[in-house]
Amino acid sequence: MNLTHAARMILAESAAFPELMRVSREAHDALAAGRQVSHTTLSWMVREASRKDLYGVLIGKHGNEAFEEMITVLCREIDRQAPVPSR
Repeated sequence: MNLTHAARMILAESAAFPELMRVSREAHDALAAGRQVSHTTLSWMVREASRKDLYGVLIGKHGNEAFEEMITVLCREIDRQAPVPSR
């Protein structure tokens, strides 16, 4: 699974949540065009999908393995981009 597919999974289930749908669509379109999406945007999508209880819907529709792969792909990209705090 790549970032575009992961964003599409959230986008597909976000119709009932206009702000999540808008952000997910913008992220998906940017990723599909080969542009990078900031870690803050991806983090917001993951948190908002959780807050809106989309995780259960995604697991039910795609299965636990696909859901875990989606979250892993998104979190790895967030981790790759996020600044490391200095001590």
